Amino acid sequence: MGQQLYFDNYSPVGDIIVLAICFVMLILVSNSYVNKTKNYSLFLNMIFYLILAAICDVVHHHLYAHAVNGNYTGVYVVRVLYHTFLFSILLLYIVYIVELQHLESYRKIPIMIIASIIYFTVIITDIVMTVTKTGFRLNKDGSMATGLNIFMLGYLAFMVEIIYLMIAYRDRIYKKAMFGFYGTMMVSFFILYNQGKHGQSSFTVATFLFPVIAMLYLVHSTPYDVELGAINVMAMKDLVKYYYNKKKDFLFMSLYMPDFDMEGKSIPQNLQGTIRRFASEYFKKSVLFQINNGHVLLMAPKSLNPDHENRLNKILNSFEIEYNKFKFDYKVIIGESIEEISRKNEYISFIKNIHRNMELNSVYIVSFDDVESFNRYELILEELDDIFKKRDLDDPRVLAYCQPVFNIKTKKYDTAEALMRLKLSEIGMVFPDQFIPIAEEHGYIHVLTEIILKKTCDEISRLIRDGYDVNRISVNVSVLELRDEEFIKDVDKIIGDSQIPNGKVAIEITESQNDSDFMLMKNKIDELKDRGIKLYLDDFGTGYSNMERIMELPFDIIKFDRSLVLASDSDERSEKMVGSLASMFTELNFSVLYEGVENDVDEKRCINMSASYLQGYKYSRPIPIYELNKFFSKVAG
Repeated sequence: MGQQLYFDNYSPVGDIIVLAICFVMLILVSNSYVNKTKNYSLFLNMIFYLILAAICDVVHHHLYAHAVNGNYTGVYVVRVLYHTFLFSILLLYIVYIVELQHLESYRKIPIMIIASIIYFTVIITDIVMTVTKTGFRLNKDGSMATGLNIFMLGYLAFMVEIIYLMIAYRDRIYKKAMFGFYGTMMVSFFILYNQGKHGQSSFTVATFLFPVIAMLYLVHSTPYDVELGAINVMAMKDLVKYYYNKKKDFLFMSLYMPDFDMEGKSIPQNLQGTIRRFASEYFKKSVLFQINNGHVLLMAPKSLNPDHENRLNKILNSFEIEYNKFKFDYKVIIGESIEEISRKNEYISFIKNIHRNMELNSVYIVSFDDVESFNRYELILEELDDIFKKRDLDDPRVLAYCQPVFNIKTKKYDTAEALMRLKLSEIGMVFPDQFIPIAEEHGYIHVLTEIILKKTCDEISRLIRDGYDVNRISVNVSVLELRDEEFIKDVDKIIGDSQIPNGKVAIEITESQNDSDFMLMKNKIDELKDRGIKLYLDDFGTGYSNMERIMELPFDIIKFDRSLVLASDSDERSEKMVGSLASMFTELNFSVLYEGVENDVDEKRCINMSASYLQGYKYSRPIPIYELNKFFSKVAG
């Protein structure tokens, strides 16, 4: 009767469900992407022990139900194994949480010692009490005696340590993740308590399963974008780390489409289908990552794709066909893993650095020269970050250069354009085309402008003090700076502190295509002009130029780019077009400055095309700003 009662209190349904869920999780992690951290191995071991524990629970009750002549040896052995597997899961919980919290050794070691003591004490005590029949035992009639419930005591001891870890070091775990763990543990406690209250034992293993499900969802799960088939950037960094630690080479192919690289944009669905097909059909075990809205990157292990060159050619040929359908601009980069970049885990920055020098609708194969270029980029970025943090307006790393400008009316040099250079100890002189885009991208550009403005004002002050005729010197400003609410205030302070006369500093701005930037530019230009600062429209003639908008902006000087100087020399028709534009601006009270004048022929043609000012190598290459006195004239009298 006792045997029948014990058997009735158990149903294998709970353990069968645990086995099913464990196998489902294994199927999911093998066919999707999970973060392969050190804890991922612990997670897999927990699933392994859950499977063993569920099997042992079923076998234990089966042996108990079919025992012959009171021979329960098999029941005892399997029961001890069952408890060992369950407590192994609890021990792994402790190890998992300790690793997740990145505890220091002096904190980790005592915790692991206590957990190990609990583990071995419970297992050994369980074995001893079973052998000596002082704990769980079965009588010849099949009735059961429990004695001291060592399982529950051990379980509670582990729970106390786990709760202590979660509370004592709660600031080391994202709050929502911690609440997720708490929630699943509370469910486990509730089921275990109610099961014991009603004399049940069917769902014991299930209570150990719930926290493992939480681990998969909260820590290891990186779900696919089901439409594109891509996963996120953090998963990519994790995979690079995994490949690097395992010393495995991989292939990568980056696709960047600038049309979609902005908030609110996404790759069209028909194009998503094409990318999804590329990701799944051309490489074995490939993973597609979405870097941002317009940038995806495919990675695949090299060892599983020995014919990768043929595969790449196929994908590129297919891509060319698709491009002819969609006509979206792109940049494609193809390469193999590079030890130095993998060690730094900087493939995204590495690829973006290559993007800067690529033309649209081109394919680029990575070489080791790109690593050298990237290292240079990293050094520049590090120095810019330091310049930004120190905010020293006399920073010696930022050099003030300038290019004198010839004034047609006065027939002398009385204006100039201030230019920036960086002089860095490790790489020497760095030119604007190399560091300005980096500074703009990372938000450092305004500090550089403040420095060059300060040094320009200092030079103007010195020239005036030494008796030179200074009309003005212009300083370039990025449109991005106009978004800073402190921009006008900062410019005011630097010019005011220098105590130079009004109108001696001009500001050059390049026209923006962005509607919101246009309105911002208009407002800021009005404020600057109220302070007596002249405004230049820089780079007129390059790319986008909206005449209606230019008319709305109160610029003083329009700078015709060198491309217009070259165009005007190509044929008579082009010269008339450029000349007509310049003449129109002059009649509207704008002054016209031609850049890139290199010889007498250029000079004569530009003068005939309504030039007010001329700038270029014919007059001077960029020089250190303190050499301006070689060009400027002393005030008469």
